[in-house]
Amino acid sequence: MTLSVYLSGEIHTDWRDRIIAGARGAALDAAFTAPVTDHDASDDCGVAIMGAEVDKFWHDHKGAKLNAIRTRKAIADADVVVVRFGDKYRQWNAAFDAGMAAAMGKSLIVMHGPDHQHPLKEVDAVALAVVETSEQVVQILTYVQTGTLPTADG
Repeated sequence: MTLSVYLSGEIHTDWRDRIIAGARGAALDAAFTAPVTDHDASDDCGVAIMGAEVDKFWHDHKGAKLNAIRTRKAIADADVVVVRFGDKYRQWNAAFDAGMAAAMGKSLIVMHGPDHQHPLKEVDAVALAVVETSEQVVQILTYVQTGTLPTADG
């Protein structure tokens, strides 16, 4: 059974690459999707396709709507949604994706450090798992797909 996993959230670290590499290393049958992580492409997709806007609000509005089409489709198709909250920026889109995944009844894994435990308590409450590392996500995916637990060495 191929496990479809959507990797949402912060784009400033290699957490997605570590999950994908870990899943490959564990020989999981998993397919991964993610939002567009190129800031310029994500921000400018609306005006690039539907035409320029003088007002920045409408520029951002067009991009947000196009990105929402992509995100809704990816979350709808996913078996598991992983949402990572990083330290560098406030990721409102990650909170939105977590809420959308929960509303769609998707299996949600939330990943963040201990310093975000209090501000994300409501997001954590709808998740089926809350972890701190990419390696823990791989261990969860391994358990879900194979029923095996990690060994003492990882």
